[in-house]
Order: sequence, then C-alpha cells, then structure tokens
Amino acid sequence: MMMSPPFDNDALKQALSATSAAVERTMEPELAVPSGPEARVVEAMRYAFFSGGKRLRPFLVLASAELFGVDRQQALRVAGAVECVHCYSLVHDDLPAMDDDDMRRGKATVHKAFDEATAILAGDSLMTLAFELLVDPKTHADPNVRLALIGALARASGHHGMVGGQMIDLSANDHELGEAEIYRLQQMKTGALISFSAEAGGIMGHASPHAQASLQGYARDLGLAFQIADDLLDVEGTPEEVGKATQKDADAGKATLVGIMGVERARKQAEILANQAIEHLSDFDDKAALLRAVAHFAIFRRT
Repeated sequence: MMMSPPFDNDALKQALSATSAAVERTMEPELAVPSGPEARVVEAMRYAFFSGGKRLRPFLVLASAELFGVDRQQALRVAGAVECVHCYSLVHDDLPAMDDDDMRRGKATVHKAFDEATAILAGDSLMTLAFELLVDPKTHADPNVRLALIGALARASGHHGMVGGQMIDLSANDHELGEAEIYRLQQMKTGALISFSAEAGGIMGHASPHAQASLQGYARDLGLAFQIADDLLDVEGTPEEVGKATQKDADAGKATLVGIMGVERARKQAEILANQAIEHLSDFDDKAALLRAVAHFAIFRRT
C-alpha cells in the first residue's frame, strides 16, 4: 500500500514556486534580447527557459547549497546554469530526429513555435550559456570551485551522462533493453543532471567527502525514483496533467521499468528508492527537510 506523503505539499509547492521565480529573475538579464538578427535565437532560448516546469534541478541546487551556508545569489547562478542544460536537453529531445514531440509543458515545442534550425541553435546556446555562468567569478570567488562545477556539469551533461543516456535510449528502438540496462540508461539520461544539482551545493560549500557521498547517494536514488514516476505518468497520466503526449513509450514499443515490472511493482520500487534517498540524509539536520520532501514529491506528483 502506498504511504501518504509525510510533508506539507502546499509548503513544498510554494518553495518550488519561489525557486522558479528567483531563478527567472537571475536569468532575465542573461537572456536579454539583442537588437540584431541574432535576436530570434535568443527569443527561442527565452521561450524554452521561461516556459514553466517544476524547476526541480534548480531547487536541488539551492537546497543543497543551504546545507553548507552558500551565498544564495551565487547558488542561484548555478541553479540557472543547470536549468539551461535541462532546457537545452528538452529542446533537442523534442526534435523530429529524436522524440518528435509537438507539445512540452502544455505549449508548442520550440521547433514548432519557431523552426528546427532555430531550435537546434537555441539548444546549443542554452548549453554554452550554462558554462558561461559557471566560469564567471560572480558565481564563486574560488576558481577551483568554479573549475569543479564546470567539470561536474560537463560530465553530467555529456556522453558520460545525459547525452550517453539519450544515445542508449535511441538504441532501444533497435533492440529491447533488460532491467539492468534500463537502470543504467535512467541513471545517465535523467539521474546524472539530478545528481549534479544535489551535489553542487556541496562543491560550492567545500563539503567533506562524507557529506558529499551522502548527497551523491541521495541524488542517485532520487533520480531513479523520479524516472520511474515519469514512466508511471506516461502510462497513467493525461496529456493535460503531464503537459506533453503520453503513452509514447508503449506506442514506440520501448522497454521501461514499468513495462517490465508492472505498474504496482514499479510504484513500490519508486517508494523504496525515495525512502533510500531520505536515509542518505540522516547525518543532516532540519536544513535537509526540503530535500527529504522532494524525495516524496518525486513519486506523488502528477506533472
């Protein structure tokens, strides 16, 4: 039987909303539209970035940064950077050469609202903007910290992480993946960027190896729980709830953990992973309350 969420859902939603507003304020000047012909690509970048969404990854950056007393304005710049990477990945995932989606977050995808070439360039520019933000001394006074952030985000974003996971996902069109392969795919495609987000606060705050390992364990289990919840929404949700087309994995014949395990076992597995994520935070005090709440939110959400 599914447990009831042991947190104030309204308070968490308010915190997520406040994070979204703060990140958007931080990114507004970074995405100012120029007057030249390049304005179109910036307009597409803005369309992708300011289109709503849960802002879960920026939220994890800010919540982990709070554990170590990191300056909030500096953490917001890292939060903006990770959201740039996330938005870039969505723009490219939606392209006809990838998932070929027409709707994202309840509105037309970037290549539908603009055109394919502009969508590709907008995604490219969002990715490079992320590293422009991280290399700036305004993000952190210590150049070694900035270098560590850049290295960690590059690994999470590239062939070791998100891009590699997407390649495995595309290969699933040609052969059926087993359970272990699906776990690896999800850890790379979804989990790697979530892991960076949860670990970023520790990098900025010079966390001890033990504390950083706790955040890594939390993020690993959270990322898997989040992806299983996504797969459940694809099976059980409606396009209106989810903000994009549903049943796409089943229609494409793609293997998912939900397809292999069945809905009830998959839901139970997500619950187990969420509880494991919370256990990794046992050494932290009440400052980690929102991180604990996010683990439950990941499996109870409907969007």
